[in-house]
Amino acid sequence: MSFKPRIYLLAISLLFLGSCSTKYALVKSNRAEYNINKDVAVDSSIIKLYLPYKTQLDVEMNTVIGHSAVTLAKQTNTPESVLGNFFADAVLQQALKITSNIDFVFPTTKGGLRNDIEKGPITVAAVFELMPFENQLVLIELKGSDVLNVLNFIAGTDGQPVARLKMNIKDRKAEQVIINGKPFDVNKNYFVLTSDYIANGGDDSKGFSNPVSRKNIGLLVRDALLNEVKETEKSGKEINTKLDGRITKN
Repeated sequence: MSFKPRIYLLAISLLFLGSCSTKYALVKSNRAEYNINKDVAVDSSIIKLYLPYKTQLDVEMNTVIGHSAVTLAKQTNTPESVLGNFFADAVLQQALKITSNIDFVFPTTKGGLRNDIEKGPITVAAVFELMPFENQLVLIELKGSDVLNVLNFIAGTDGQPVARLKMNIKDRKAEQVIINGKPFDVNKNYFVLTSDYIANGGDDSKGFSNPVSRKNIGLLVRDALLNEVKETEKSGKEINTKLDGRITKN
């Protein structure tokens, strides 16, 4: 008998909820297009609202943080590029301040190199244009067989930005591979520093889907680039990256 009040209460509650529910159905839909072009009248109230923020942002973005002795260009006739080498080397140098356990670096694909950096002053905006995304750097431990998949992805896409890695591309496969100064050993595990985007399979990257371990090192790719430019400037030097044969093809 003690359970009956609870059963009655549950039944009443369900009845109440059912009676209070309302079914909605779309009876009419209106659609309109608003063209955004030079013919749209200026709304001074909107400009007044955002102008102080735009002014402050322009000052920050136009700040010169370094200088380059050469144009850091992504276009090249070789499997490596000056911009790609700069990118990978900068990420490596900054990541080494956090962890020394890095065998090689593959921080971005060629598609991730968004813009060249011209010879001369380097602004904050130039680095943001090169790397506009909030990608994190992750350290991935891989079995040698998975590293081979990474290497063959790099070879099959005609080279990618890398550091601490030398290799030749032949018939879209990697050969003569040197990792951190030593010949590649497929039976060994390696620590690869890359972005979370690539580690998650971005740009159809291969080899990262079954890591032995994965660790976010707490550094944005873009911040690594910014820090490297600033520190080079502080040391009284210019960025002077060159092609060095880290990836060849025959």
